Amino acid sequence: MNEQATSRPDDPVQGSPSTEVLLAAEVFDGEPGCIAQARALADRFLARLVSEWLAVLGEHTRSDLMLAVSELVTNADRYSHGPYLLELEGDARRISVTVYDSSTALPVLYSPDPARLGGHGMEIVVALCDRLTAERVPVGKRIRAEFTLST
Repeated sequence: MNEQATSRPDDPVQGSPSTEVLLAAEVFDGEPGCIAQARALADRFLARLVSEWLAVLGEHTRSDLMLAVSELVTNADRYSHGPYLLELEGDARRISVTVYDSSTALPVLYSPDPARLGGHGMEIVVALCDRLTAERVPVGKRIRAEFTLST
């Protein structure tokens, strides 16, 4: 497992805002059970964020974040040709869920249509998170869902 610990700023003495965040990341190869492993990583991450960073999770934050992780990892598993990376980053105010995969094709955001079969994953993620970005990167693409926490 490629989990990472807290990253700290190089020079905490300066007066700039803290860049200290909790990080967790893992590479998945698409084998059966990857989505459950990604959800388990997210669950451990949230537990640490609450216990170590005193983050306050709203009533639906955990379930929203777990569903977003499931949808983003499922898309990476389904549409990319190779391993993909799930990265979780957060502090007491926000959490981001980022998935890197090898496909350069950006996701399609369809307008809501309950009669459509499939294609609802990104629609769900957009509804759950506060901000969603998708961009091409040298390895393929990066999709990031950001969640603002209660203060």
